[in-house]
Amino acid sequence: MKRQKQTYNDGTLNIYAVGNISAEGDMPKEGLTLKVENLRYEERIVGMNRYWNAFQSQVKVERLLRVQLIKEVSSQDVVVPVDGEQYRILQVQYPKDVAPPSMDLSLERIDAAYDFA
Repeated sequence: MKRQKQTYNDGTLNIYAVGNISAEGDMPKEGLTLKVENLRYEERIVGMNRYWNAFQSQVKVERLLRVQLIKEVSSQDVVVPVDGEQYRILQVQYPKDVAPPSMDLSLERIDAAYDFA
């Protein structure tokens, strides 16, 4: 089967882990710690099935980004693309028909933004 070649020409993003960013001895505070920097992405269309299936679960998929495969990325992480908005990763999928190996990130906008470490 011929694999579709990905270009990732729509911008760059950073991926952050959510965790305690307070100084030792201070009250705990959740914030973002850099996990992956300057990862190129391709903007994808959020299809009707994906949108409405998420909506039934009371979740709003706002963006779908395809990036190169990085196994350390999970649905516990936060994405910050070039627009500066923070998005929670709802789902990570691994399409098999593309080269190089890639993953699709389904994203939901975060209303109350985290602070950065």
